Amino acid sequence: MTPAPISPARAPEPTPVPDPVTDPVTDPVTDTMRAIIKPAPAPGLSLINDRPRPADPGPGQALVRVRRAGVCGTDLGIDAWKPFFAARMKPPVVVGHEFAGVVEAVGPGVPDHVTVGRRVSGEGHIITGRDHASLAGMAHTARMMEIIGIDRDGCFAEFILMPAGNLWMLPDVVSDDHAAIMDAFGNAVHTVMEANVSRKSVLVTGVGPIGLMSVQAARMAGASKIFVVDRDKNRLNLAIELGADEAFDTSVDDDWVQRVIKATKNEGAQALLEMSGAEPLINGGFTALARGGRAALLGVPGSDYPFDWNNHVIFKGATVLGINGRRMFETWLQMDDFFEQAPRMLEPIVTHVLPMDEFQSGIDMMRTGEAVKAVLKIS
Repeated sequence: MTPAPISPARAPEPTPVPDPVTDPVTDPVTDTMRAIIKPAPAPGLSLINDRPRPADPGPGQALVRVRRAGVCGTDLGIDAWKPFFAARMKPPVVVGHEFAGVVEAVGPGVPDHVTVGRRVSGEGHIITGRDHASLAGMAHTARMMEIIGIDRDGCFAEFILMPAGNLWMLPDVVSDDHAAIMDAFGNAVHTVMEANVSRKSVLVTGVGPIGLMSVQAARMAGASKIFVVDRDKNRLNLAIELGADEAFDTSVDDDWVQRVIKATKNEGAQALLEMSGAEPLINGGFTALARGGRAALLGVPGSDYPFDWNNHVIFKGATVLGINGRRMFETWLQMDDFFEQAPRMLEPIVTHVLPMDEFQSGIDMMRTGEAVKAVLKIS
């Protein structure tokens, strides 16, 4: 089946941007704010009304009034208090790392383009040192790094204090609802671009929110054929709508590996985008990978599993790429290019926009699969 190409949709009306002089903020300034926090080292999150508001921005900093915040799988893990977060986080912490907002105030020495009233999103990986990766163009893998919503207060709050250099000026064609998930979209774009998918057959294993976005990005980046594998029928159908050629349901298609190989002239897919972290899809994906193929791995396994290095990697001459976050800031430039082509491309992904008070519903719906991606209205 050949899907209809993703065409540039009509751009939305630009989101009104308040002018700090003619349209001053009318709500009273207080020392506290509403925020969703991890209150204690145990399952659960809490919405509170009296979280201390961040201090005035210092040198190189900007205070952002958050408008929208995306709910991520990371937030689900924090809510459930999975071992990774239990070992790293030190509650109480404001959670959330995907956002769109407006610059409220700036400190001295910020770049000229970061001005009060500008709509922004932000890179949530805060580089805190001068380690080798930071200096060698690999800052997204830096050893000395803090992540908002995990290591420091995040964006599920009315305000967030950010290094001004981490803010990204939003194009007018992108709505706040879609700009709020640029962090997640950046994961997809980074994976696709590292895999070098142009004119290649591509296999996407796992079509959660980022897997679905990777289908869109791979199609727009020129993939010749796209296969997707998952066990969620609704998301497999959505993947076809977004540009995949064939979808395989692991609950019924036991022979999906052989079918991918057969559909690629018995060679296998030239690029593997691994988004699931699930052992059967990882091993199956590498089995279906062509000799000399490229495998870009974003999914994070929950435990160790057996893996045939000889046949999956060494004898195939495969290139294996670990994908973490977004290239700072090459990936953000690439996202702007994608939005220029199709400003509303993320509309099918953002299935629920909820009031901040209903954050738990957003988490629960993403956990059950009822929501593909939930976005919270913060202010």
